Amino acid sequence: MSVQERKQRERAERERLIVATARELAEQQGWDAVTTRRLAERIEYSQPVLYSHFRGKREIIGAVALEGATEMAAAVRAATSAEDDPRARVTALARAYLDFAEHNPAVYDAMFRLDGGLAYAQEDTPEPLKDAFAALLECLAEVAGDGIDPGLFTEVFWAALHGLATLTRAGRLLPEDAERRVELLVDRLAMV
Repeated sequence: MSVQERKQRERAERERLIVATARELAEQQGWDAVTTRRLAERIEYSQPVLYSHFRGKREIIGAVALEGATEMAAAVRAATSAEDDPRARVTALARAYLDFAEHNPAVYDAMFRLDGGLAYAQEDTPEPLKDAFAALLECLAEVAGDGIDPGLFTEVFWAALHGLATLTRAGRLLPEDAERRVELLVDRLAMV
């Protein structure tokens, strides 16, 4: 291995460490607790080293969001691939999405609530974000209904899931009705 390759590998490892530490800190204490000073202390590098990887907290949030999008896409695909029936696939998608949001609140915030400097639904949208949407579209396109644009249907279904995730987390919806909400969403929107 050349010196150049070793340096690139070490740089990538430092970057992963910064992102993992930011994510861990955000999940434990919230995004307000994530500062470059605290990250530098936790990973035992100077703040200038952090700034050599990320221009600031916004880019770190963006990196966490991209990592989360990859994980969410994998979770949705894993959940839906185990089902043969279209209705069961859509139900599995909804549960996987809501479970991801519940179990990864800081990551979910990085993806959808905080400004990570990422472009959504544009030409320059990063590939992990496009893939997360594609994971939803793959399942939902078959249940969009006749004459309905599958992409538009996926956006509406996603918006409904996001609303459920956000309102549930905020304590605005009764937890005991969670399963009934998923059933209602699938029954009313998915044409199966």
